[in-house]
Amino acid sequence: MNLITIEDLTKGYSEKNLIDNISLNINEGDKIGLIGVNGTGKSTLLKIIVGLEYADSGNVSKASNFRIEYLSQNPEFNLESTVLEHVFKGNTPEIKLIRKYEETLQKMTDGDTSYNDKLLELQVKIDNLNLWNIESEAKTILTKLKITNFNAKLGILSGGQRKRIALASALITPCDLLVLDEPTNHMDSESIVWLEEYLNSRKGALLMITHDRYFLDRVTNKIIELYNGKIYSYEGNYSVYIEKKIERENLEAAVQSKKYNLFKKELAWIKRGAKARTTKQKARIQRFEKLKDQIIVSKDQNLELTPISSRLGKKIIEIKNLSKSFDSIQCIKDFNYTLLRDDRIGIVGPNGSGKSTLMKIINGDIKADEGEIDIGETVKIGFFSQENHYMDENIRVIDYIKEIGEYLPLPNGDSISASKMLERFLFSPDLQYNLIGKLSGGERRRLYLLSILMTAPNVLLFDEPTNDLDITTLRILEDFLDDFNGPVIVISHDRYFLDRICEKIFSYEGSGKIVRYNGNYSDYLSSCQQKKILIDKNKDENSPKKIEHKRKNKDRPLKFTFKEQKEFSEIDRIIDELETKIKTIEKTMEQYPSDFVKIQELLTEKEGVEVLLEEKYERWTYLNELAEKIDELKK
Repeated sequence: MNLITIEDLTKGYSEKNLIDNISLNINEGDKIGLIGVNGTGKSTLLKIIVGLEYADSGNVSKASNFRIEYLSQNPEFNLESTVLEHVFKGNTPEIKLIRKYEETLQKMTDGDTSYNDKLLELQVKIDNLNLWNIESEAKTILTKLKITNFNAKLGILSGGQRKRIALASALITPCDLLVLDEPTNHMDSESIVWLEEYLNSRKGALLMITHDRYFLDRVTNKIIELYNGKIYSYEGNYSVYIEKKIERENLEAAVQSKKYNLFKKELAWIKRGAKARTTKQKARIQRFEKLKDQIIVSKDQNLELTPISSRLGKKIIEIKNLSKSFDSIQCIKDFNYTLLRDDRIGIVGPNGSGKSTLMKIINGDIKADEGEIDIGETVKIGFFSQENHYMDENIRVIDYIKEIGEYLPLPNGDSISASKMLERFLFSPDLQYNLIGKLSGGERRRLYLLSILMTAPNVLLFDEPTNDLDITTLRILEDFLDDFNGPVIVISHDRYFLDRICEKIFSYEGSGKIVRYNGNYSDYLSSCQQKKILIDKNKDENSPKKIEHKRKNKDRPLKFTFKEQKEFSEIDRIIDELETKIKTIEKTMEQYPSDFVKIQELLTEKEGVEVLLEEKYERWTYLNELAEKIDELKK
């Protein structure tokens, strides 16, 4: 069933058409990911579809009795409202009834018994419409999104918590099309995985903007790319989109090449002095003019980030016995680490656990309660914070960058102007003279990133760099970090980015404890899973049934079972083989110092062998203790 039909839609600001004569259908069952470079009009298109903005021309047709729910990138909040009041702020009949019930219940809770009859009346209506599941679902969703105080005022909550509450409100509102603008921002990895599962099981169509590539891959069945005002539609998830986009661009390049070759021939004919006397010659000149208009000057809209950094000495950053608390909450407890030149570290953990606190201590923005940060003399830190630093909205983009430097020295001895650096960051010459106040949120983040790299840092700290940056920017930033000659520490909930960049993971695991893991994010998840299996196994071993079984076994004669006897005879050989295998893997890793993919494969294999070896060590201890007891009984 067709839900929305968009025909010949155009929308522009000043002289620029963000959306240029596009057409699109949204059907029942579609789960669409809308992607594109920041500033191309993605959020504008969503607002036109939901009716918050109007197009300059074209038509948006919707099915009869069609219901749509929209999560804005920057939702509006009444700071005096409670969590539940905001969640039930929608205008559907169901939500209005639930909201009235919650308001009446609160008055009863406050001691006003005059609302007793009204409450009973509302309960009957909710029973008749079978709406009790909406209230319970809302509280379940809030809990999954790490919001547990349903009566808290929004004014005391963080911006990230408010965004998650707005998301909960959108998710529980009955609708035919759910429209989400950056739903995963300000969410930790656990909540993102839950949202993936929720959206996959949810009935109804979905249209969303997100730059989380794993999320796109696991949720969507259609990708729409907005590029230069045009729409390109691809059936399938993000992986399929990548494959089909390469095919399309190769085909377009082949067609363009043929046009260019024909154009060169026609140009040579024109230069020979063609006279527009005959009809045939006139037609050929007209064809030349038409070809000239069709030749597209290739201008790849990819950032080109040349690694630029200042010299870095041997001593970088040493973290010694670091501890930090806020009130009674321990964020960091006795943490030690020496930063290495080639470190690529990802920091993960629940929201509010203290990840940003560690970054700010390293950067010198806040002081630790105990311990010290010893920073080398040559260290120059570039800190990309979660919140943009102050930008004067009344100055031009070019002037903002020129305040840092008009020219930037390159590693080869050359220099590059501020204007050229802006072009590499997708700020065209005309956009460079725009006021900062006219930039989109993503464009501001990109400008902020450029301002940090313009200072030529040799240590990079990134706090949620993937928020509001488009996929093109992220992809080129990842390539830049591959070649960056210095350590990188990044806080992110973007699993793809962590997998792509990191070789170590620092995990916040409660009470300020930071645990180190080798490998990228997927390796970290694998290690956590193995750890969970061992914990569950220990719990099972200590269960009442197991303990009772062990007690009964005490009455039996102490001796090896056949299986234990065989295991005892082989376990020394097995342990030697596993230890040898680990050494072999480590030697193999030394042969591939720059092969990121191979190193990750070997690290994963090594960790698997280490887990197995740990289990064999435990069995060796148990079997040898049992053998000693059996020998004592024989004496």
